[in-house]
Amino acid sequence: MKYYQATLIVRGHKRQVVVKGTDKADAINKVKKEHKGILIRIKEIPAPLDATIKEFLIQFNKTVANKRVQPKNLIAAVRQLAVMTNAGISVHDALNEIATATNDPKLKEIFTQASENINAGLSLSETFKRYKYDVGGITLAMIELGEQTGNMADALASLADILEEIQENIQKFKKAMRYPIMTLSAMAIAFTILIMVVVPKFKSIFEKFNADLPLPTKILLGLEHIMSNYGFMVFIGLLLSILMGKYLYRNNDEFKYKMDAILLKIYLIKEIIFFATLNRFFIVFTELIHAGIPIADALDTATGMIDNAILKEKLEGVKLAVSRGISLTQGFKDTGLFENMIIQMISAGESSGQLDSMMRKVTEYYRMRFNNILDNMSSYIEPIMLAVIAGLVLLLALGIFMPMWDMARAVKSH
Repeated sequence: MKYYQATLIVRGHKRQVVVKGTDKADAINKVKKEHKGILIRIKEIPAPLDATIKEFLIQFNKTVANKRVQPKNLIAAVRQLAVMTNAGISVHDALNEIATATNDPKLKEIFTQASENINAGLSLSETFKRYKYDVGGITLAMIELGEQTGNMADALASLADILEEIQENIQKFKKAMRYPIMTLSAMAIAFTILIMVVVPKFKSIFEKFNADLPLPTKILLGLEHIMSNYGFMVFIGLLLSILMGKYLYRNNDEFKYKMDAILLKIYLIKEIIFFATLNRFFIVFTELIHAGIPIADALDTATGMIDNAILKEKLEGVKLAVSRGISLTQGFKDTGLFENMIIQMISAGESSGQLDSMMRKVTEYYRMRFNNILDNMSSYIEPIMLAVIAGLVLLLALGIFMPMWDMARAVKSH
């Protein structure tokens, strides 16, 4: 939306008003409808400061406070919609029925709006695009598949199966992370208590001797000083940084691109993102190919539901390559993302005319790799967890005992 300043003549006096509009014509229409007087001039202006702040706060609140639809409620609603459309009930009536029955307020809003939009002549995918953050890219991709093939019931049934699999993987991930998080949290609390309670008692002793303290002790005393004097400010700063990071990640493409690049370099996280993304990509791509959608269109839809900007950019290169007449195999090879075995499988499927069945094997491979990471999450995390705990214990031990040994030697020498 743009801002426009309109100059009106009202009862012989000039008056200026500011309106928002998609373009100049829209702004003129709004001025004529909402304000009395004769319009003599209208021009585009920068967004006023108060309006910019207000818009930012609204968007920030939506980003931070807005929660997605509960996965189990979304799965149940999609499954119900698939059954009802398969039974011959119109999508409009089915959406109304689900909106009335659900207890999830966000889901009720989405399905009610979808029902109204369909009644107004819009497609289901056009409505759900407005709620992409709430329902996820994969939901949009499968709804578009249903619209393109004319078989919405099967597309929704497949979507429900996919969402259930994703939810199972999320539960697996949470279960695997529960023990490390609890252990590290307990260690962090114990470390904080020691810093706040034990270190100050030794601090007075160290100050009496006025000795040159070793580095671990200086680190401990520095941490104690920060926590004692600026602990609350540090906590607020961390909280604000997290919230601002979340806001920028959703609303600033440059920030998101840089963060996605960093995430793909972090141990373990890069594998989780990589295999989860390719698993979902090939699930959707395979379903589209199986439904008879042209390869270029299937790639366009499948890449549209990818969240990671780096992987999305590389896979969009496959779509561009195919549209220029390059083979699908070469397009995937040029991304540099795939092992030689995967390239050979795609090549075999493309040359034999059995791309559909070969893509299912590729999908199964990435599903297996992703599940393998989730099943062995604890064994991947334990070395990191042990290293962190050992580092904290070593810092405490050296920070407290090294200066005491030095003081003991000084006393003996005297």
